[in-house]
Amino acid sequence: MKKVMLLLPFLFFAAILSAQNDAINRFFSQYMDDERFTVVFVSPKMFNIVSKISTDDKDWENFREVIGGLKGLRVLTADSIADGMKLYKEALDKVPATEYEELVTVRDGKENVRIWVKDSGNIINELLLLVGSPDQFVLLSLAGKIDLDKISSLSKGLDIEGIKHLEKAKTKE
Repeated sequence: MKKVMLLLPFLFFAAILSAQNDAINRFFSQYMDDERFTVVFVSPKMFNIVSKISTDDKDWENFREVIGGLKGLRVLTADSIADGMKLYKEALDKVPATEYEELVTVRDGKENVRIWVKDSGNIINELLLLVGSPDQFVLLSLAGKIDLDKISSLSKGLDIEGIKHLEKAKTKE
């Protein structure tokens, strides 16, 4: 009985963390089938397969090194959408502030960009990017062991809507 009582706080804490992450998952799920959005999902298996491809190309080897630690990518974007700021605020309300640390906030005119990380010690486990403007919305979640300097330098070579904003991220100090 004593062991069960000691275990209860840990189970409760795990349930809270799971519920917080579920809020973001539900947001993705809510708009996944909406035709106004472009949806990208890259599974952990796909990152694993791609990281095993070997070539003599130095750029590919750098890219391979970065994706070797990744476990998943989810992107939800909408361009030419009339309610980009409404979606931005809705998603912003779902980000659990106790679970993520805000890394970057940029407001340039009517465009808002926020980048958060979830880490344990010096290892970043998830990067969350949110972009909103009157006619654009981007929500990006990148999970795995993440090196921000490498991700931001390689983001220029990836053709995924919204990933260009990762250039604003730098290693936490």
